[in-house]
Amino acid sequence: MKIPMLDLKAQYDSIRPELDAAIAEVVESQRFILGPKVAACEEAVAGYSGCTHGVGVSSGTDALLVSLMAEGIGPGDEVITTSYSFFATAGCIARVGARPVFVDIDPATCNIDPAQVERRVTKRTRAILPVHLFGRMADMDPVMDIARRHGLAVIEDAAQAIGSEYKGRRAGSVGHYGCFSFFPSKNLGAFGDGGMVVTTDPERAGKVKVLRAHGSKPKYFHKLVGGNFRLDALQAAVVLAKLGHLDEWTAARQANARRYDGLFEESGLLRDGLVQLPCSEDSPAEHRHVFNQYVIRAERRDALQEYLKEKSVGTAVYYPRPLHLQECFKGLGRSPGDLPESERAARETLALPVFPELSDEQAAYVVRTIGEFFDGPAP
Repeated sequence: MKIPMLDLKAQYDSIRPELDAAIAEVVESQRFILGPKVAACEEAVAGYSGCTHGVGVSSGTDALLVSLMAEGIGPGDEVITTSYSFFATAGCIARVGARPVFVDIDPATCNIDPAQVERRVTKRTRAILPVHLFGRMADMDPVMDIARRHGLAVIEDAAQAIGSEYKGRRAGSVGHYGCFSFFPSKNLGAFGDGGMVVTTDPERAGKVKVLRAHGSKPKYFHKLVGGNFRLDALQAAVVLAKLGHLDEWTAARQANARRYDGLFEESGLLRDGLVQLPCSEDSPAEHRHVFNQYVIRAERRDALQEYLKEKSVGTAVYYPRPLHLQECFKGLGRSPGDLPESERAARETLALPVFPELSDEQAAYVVRTIGEFFDGPAP
């Protein structure tokens, strides 16, 4: 059995006429940059996320970058964030000239540990950038409490978490900015790069909107230096067409996660401590986990991944090296052992296929194959 990590073709085939019609509409209009299709997408995604404003941008990375720019964060400033995330989280902080200040993760969720955040606040701190990793929101109440007491902005990296919830609030609606990615592999993916900034603050939304178009308002008149961060209409059309199916796809991902949970329970792998499962969407009950990834922890992770590859099971490692140990950040003076939970996660985590179209038979094959690996001869 051949099981890909993600099957975008199956998703496309399920709504092909709708997507083809949405693209044809844009082509017929010849309105390719911003315009009414982007505005409709912005309104829909903002509303879905519990926000009043959405600003479409060119990628999830640029959503983070333009949010930092809107806050005027730059050289001499510090931004506290997690070390266990995709590179863009910290790369955008560095790109505006600020210093990323890394803290460790909660090992249960792989999200930023709020208990460590306040200890890293200094007079240079301007913002906190929590990441809602793998589709589960970070513990936002203590993060927002710290931000209020110290006068800090909160920029949610919600690239993997559209539609997830924390105590009834959607990802992107808790902080001052929420940043989404529409990279094709995301739960709500475009047919290329795309992203969005959502907020409930009209002034912040207005500034992001100006910055995404080279800081011009009106055109050719620049009070600010921005960038070319615009979302194009073809991508907006795809996102808008897919948005109506997102809850159905999320429910399928959640069902697949529960199926995996049950299969692993039956396998004996959990009892023997060979595999650890991710926190479910029901633990605690107020969290809605949307499972952009289903990530286990496993002994001999690299060997297991290679074995699964030999058995035609696609997997991925998110992420093999934490940010504080990346070569480009060696000037920050961090060393191995500084953030042990991030480093341990980098050694142990493995994402399994969880796409909505995954069948019962495929999920059973994945877990059975993992069991076969651990039943084999010890290294």
